[in-house]
Amino acid sequence: MKVWINGRSRETVHALDRGLQYGDGVFETMRVRRRRVRLLDLHLDRLYGSCRRLQIGIPERAYMEGELQRMAALRPGGVLKLMITRGRGPRGYRPTGRERATRIATLQPLPLGARTPAAQSVRLRLCTTCLSTNPSLAGLKTLNRLDAVLARAEWSDPLVWEGLMRDADGNYVCGTMSNLFLRRGSSLMTPLLDRCGVAGVMRRWILDAAPKLRLRVAERRIRWTDLESAEEIFMSNAVVGIRSVSVIEGARLGKLRFDSSDTAVTLRSLLDET
Repeated sequence: MKVWINGRSRETVHALDRGLQYGDGVFETMRVRRRRVRLLDLHLDRLYGSCRRLQIGIPERAYMEGELQRMAALRPGGVLKLMITRGRGPRGYRPTGRERATRIATLQPLPLGARTPAAQSVRLRLCTTCLSTNPSLAGLKTLNRLDAVLARAEWSDPLVWEGLMRDADGNYVCGTMSNLFLRRGSSLMTPLLDRCGVAGVMRRWILDAAPKLRLRVAERRIRWTDLESAEEIFMSNAVVGIRSVSVIEGARLGKLRFDSSDTAVTLRSLLDET
């Protein structure tokens, strides 16, 4: 694994960094493919939008793009993770406004889950851990991921690829590491992320690509009955891409099975061209 702090090869961060103290920052997890970052423009769009919302200043976009591409060029494939913290600051929650952002980047091999054939359908389970609701942070990929940590600790079965998470009202929002999509006929649905959840880069790419497949897109609240009536379900994230779902284990709600993967297959073909 290679590690950079503020663009330099090193592995230590100051103990008073607000990312460590308070989770004060955001991150991007990017797929390196053919020594380039896949969907880099979309990652940078989200990164700069997130930093504006949190009022964290970072270098200009052209500088960041060059830095990330130089890092990605060191491996033919892998995962490049970039964490942006508000930087070192005095004790207390209130930012002074004088902090200088810290950039922490790591380059690692692909995880096992991303090396399995993309066409292989996956199994999901329902998580009991709920997502925390905060419209001010909805959509952002902040450094505080404790909801996902607790949810992912709920199972150890290697046959279960991902867990579905709900909000406090029982709406299905996302996986611990992925976004959820349902297709019924020519309608493509994905959960509304106005109260919680992460607006994934692959999610945005799918929403942009859907009209090319003559799919009508709707962002809305998703209930168990929507899962039951779906013809096809798939999950997405920037590292693994798009994965068709074959089974959802709902405990007391029962078990759902899905045979169709047509939309996911077509989307993966389009993604391979990027």
